[in-house]
Amino acid sequence: IAISSANGIRAVTKAVELIRFGADALDAVVAGVNIIEDDPNDMTVGYGGFPNEDGVVELDAAVMHGPTHRAGAVASIRNIKNPSKVAKLVMERSDHVLIVGEGALRFAKAHGFIEENLLTDRARAEWLKWKENLSTKDDWLPSHTADDKDIGGILAPYHRNTGTIHCSAIDLKGNISCVTTTSGLAYKIPGRVGDSPIIGAGLYCDNEVGAAGSTGRGEANLVNCSSVMIVEYMRQGKSPEQACL
Repeated sequence: IAISSANGIRAVTKAVELIRFGADALDAVVAGVNIIEDDPNDMTVGYGGFPNEDGVVELDAAVMHGPTHRAGAVASIRNIKNPSKVAKLVMERSDHVLIVGEGALRFAKAHGFIEENLLTDRARAEWLKWKENLSTKDDWLPSHTADDKDIGGILAPYHRNTGTIHCSAIDLKGNISCVTTTSGLAYKIPGRVGDSPIIGAGLYCDNEVGAAGSTGRGEANLVNCSSVMIVEYMRQGKSPEQACL
């Protein structure tokens, strides 16, 4: 069984294909989301993803392996098309869970990853359009209190891409694993990290219970760590729907 966010039909197809041939669930879901990371037409993940406010693509990803309860993640990594692969290497080849920024890039290069320019012409055009129309629509806010209204444009009715892809699977041995990968909030402040690479927020799995993963506005999930809460609610006997609600 494999499940993903709405942009992951090809990822699910690939994951199930590999699982049917005996692949571990984690290998299968990572191979699945690699398809989306490589696709410049999905502008919320990997190559062609929306850049930060400086026009630089920064990617986040995390993996979690049910049978061993291990995890790995990278955040704010630049110039590497498949951060999900690097996250898996963090789990397998380091004593860490999360590596960020320049350190994540150096770790990836040490394992043979090649730096690439991830900003496509299409994404650059959208970024320039955003730059040309800035007002309260960026993430820099003036001094304010919790009672002040209409300070920023976060809740304003304009187009702000979030996206992300999550994929979870159960393999033929009954083991559960999952992955989340993203280019993050479009035009974010450089160095911003959402929920995707945070274990318990962007994803979580327990081999005896189940898995959960998140897409959308990362800040909303970071203050709740909803993925781990969903799994814990399922442990208590709630249905997946009840746990999510």
